[in-house]
Amino acid sequence: MKKLVVVFLVALLPACGFSQSIFDKYEDMDQVGSIIINKGLIELASSLGAMSDDAEAKEFMEVASGLNGVKVFMTEDSKVSADMANTVKKYLKSSKLEELMRVKDKDVNVKFYVREGRKKDHVTELLMFVSGLENTEIGHHGRKLETVLVSLTGDIDLNKIGTLTNKMNLPKELNEAGK
Repeated sequence: MKKLVVVFLVALLPACGFSQSIFDKYEDMDQVGSIIINKGLIELASSLGAMSDDAEAKEFMEVASGLNGVKVFMTEDSKVSADMANTVKKYLKSSKLEELMRVKDKDVNVKFYVREGRKKDHVTELLMFVSGLENTEIGHHGRKLETVLVSLTGDIDLNKIGTLTNKMNLPKELNEAGK
């Protein structure tokens, strides 16, 4: 009986918030560039920023302190790009995210999804999915990305998202989310 209870608890443990994100599979793929910033680094940066006299740094730390994590995945590979699109569709069906806005410029599509937060202008998750970048050169090295996926989790104030965007070099389209 004890073994049955232990097996049952181990099976339920992932459902209690310890499970990985559906997007974590992209972290170890060679065809995907990733940036993962976890709560520990965010807290460390916030504590260092609290010691600063710079008003801009303090504003950034105020916004960043509400974050639990930042994940950015980018790929040039068309097969991985298609897989990312399917994974996002699957995630949207199973989550309580709602579309915030869409931006289309030529072949590039940018879609923002949010999960409501505790206040009107706050969200607990912000997901940005950018596709159709095949012909867009990114950076100084002529890299041509196909798809970018950005996930922010925590207590996110949409009115202050521009501060995060500028300081963390996140895609500038996130500035539009607060508007």
